[in-house]
Amino acid sequence: MGRQDSNDDDSRERLPSMQELEPSPVEDTPDLERDSYFPKEPTAPPSDRPSARSSTLGLSGGGGHGVAYYLMRIQKYSSYTASAFLVMHITNTSLIPLATRSVNASENYLLLTRPYYQSPFAEPLVVALPIVAHVVSGIALRIYRRHQIGKRYDKQLYTRAERRRFSDWPKVSATSVLGFTLWPLVTGHILVNRVLPLWAEGDSSGVGLGYVSHGFAKYPVVATTLYAALVGVGSWHFVKGWAKWMGWAPEQVGDGISVGSASQKRRRRWLTHVVSAFVASLWMAGGLGVVGRGGAAKGWIGRGWDDLYARIPLSQKLF
Repeated sequence: MGRQDSNDDDSRERLPSMQELEPSPVEDTPDLERDSYFPKEPTAPPSDRPSARSSTLGLSGGGGHGVAYYLMRIQKYSSYTASAFLVMHITNTSLIPLATRSVNASENYLLLTRPYYQSPFAEPLVVALPIVAHVVSGIALRIYRRHQIGKRYDKQLYTRAERRRFSDWPKVSATSVLGFTLWPLVTGHILVNRVLPLWAEGDSSGVGLGYVSHGFAKYPVVATTLYAALVGVGSWHFVKGWAKWMGWAPEQVGDGISVGSASQKRRRRWLTHVVSAFVASLWMAGGLGVVGRGGAAKGWIGRGWDDLYARIPLSQKLF
């Protein structure tokens, strides 16, 4: 017995010192390839791992940015340039006339700023390209979302009627409805004030606030109706769009279930309407209140503008 104890003591002296460890689960087993006991970082189960960044609807199917991401960025950043032009345009055609109370006096300011956005190089980049990019990216985004939603449903699991219901177009927001309504109004405005003079006379330098006042005087009902629609729809679209970019839109408040979020939604909705109405009123005050009441031009200038308006398709029936 004594000899066995002596052998045990000798074995302990020859073995290296060992560290006593607490029992651990299998997943925390030490990394034996390392010099000491440093367990690997715990790995979250697949269900808890954050999913890879995807497109707006989470339909990109992998890492990186999807098509929807870039379409939304195009739509967003193109609105920045278009908004800068709009502020300049409203200042020239509404705020300055409202301050001077005179169409003739306001023409000088319009001529000073016109080269910045009506030159052959600036106009396509500052006006045309942002507007076209904003509209096209919005339409392309809706088509892409519809296509991706339709791909999520297996043909073997759903009937044809169910797949058609799932593949319906995404819900159209109020901002999108306003945008689709605004597009033909803006197009008509550009055709009458920019394209028509360039096509008929080869130049639009003679077209200014007096030309617009002449149109209001000659065709008051049609001009006032179209202008009011352009200003009203445009104001609500721009204000609601910027509210969305800034994160202040009513639909961006939680889920709307709690009383607090519901009341916050109502406040944001009313605030959007108030700001939109203020912008529209200020815009119309100078546009309709001053430019719209400037009167018709006389002499050869007035006759030249009459010829321009007569070239508008269906002008004889509409006016």
